[in-house]
Amino acid sequence: MADDSRTRTSGVFGSYAAIGDSFTEGVGDPGPDGMYVGWADRFAVLLDDRMPEHAFRYANLAVRGRLLDQIVDEQVSRARELAPDLVTFCAGGNDIIRPGTDPDDVAERFERAVADLAGAVGTVMVTTGFDTRGVPVLRHLRGKIATYTAHVRAIADRYDCPVLDLWSLKSVQDRRAWDGDRLHLSPEGHTRVALRAAQVLGIEVPADPDQPWPPLPPRGSLEVRRDNIHWAREHLVPWIGRRLRGESSGDHVEAKRPDLLPL
Repeated sequence: MADDSRTRTSGVFGSYAAIGDSFTEGVGDPGPDGMYVGWADRFAVLLDDRMPEHAFRYANLAVRGRLLDQIVDEQVSRARELAPDLVTFCAGGNDIIRPGTDPDDVAERFERAVADLAGAVGTVMVTTGFDTRGVPVLRHLRGKIATYTAHVRAIADRYDCPVLDLWSLKSVQDRRAWDGDRLHLSPEGHTRVALRAAQVLGIEVPADPDQPWPPLPPRGSLEVRRDNIHWAREHLVPWIGRRLRGESSGDHVEAKRPDLLPL
């Protein structure tokens, strides 16, 4: 199996490009300027700390709502042009959650993109899916996500890619790691993923991403029901509406950092 967390030799990367969808764009982790921050931006800071001042360059090409083929067309090609030392590649999640999609087919297309990237950039880190057993809106897709995750690990092994293994990151199975929409990580969830990404590359981190959360008081059935009703009204109904209208949350959204620039 490919390395998945803490054993890969520590390296220094002078440039980094993140490609993907809403997870990598940072949805759920709003910044003070109105832009999303997210795990990739936080990971970039950790990489920047290992370089001389102003020497590190970073691009984030991810756009929410993008399917795998869109990511390949729009972002993989751009990453090849930029040719950074490191690329993180997380894609296929929006395909997997769509009814009728085949994780084997998605994985075949993902592998072609990895092969394309591996020949043009320094290192490609790939990302597995989350274990969704505790995510109500995605729990029923757990088997499908697990199948795709197994494919991603095998692809990583074939192309010697480090693996950001989110399935094994138990701390993000806590509901506090997730935003109110139950589909995207909270700021703390994004922070824990950034720390794990650094660990994958052998970088010492200031905190353990799997550090246990403080205990929560028990919740009554009425509180749970009230939260579920609020979630359905505020998030589920609009999400279904966009699907029925053929719209995407990423329509008219552009990459927030399309060029390799200093932080």
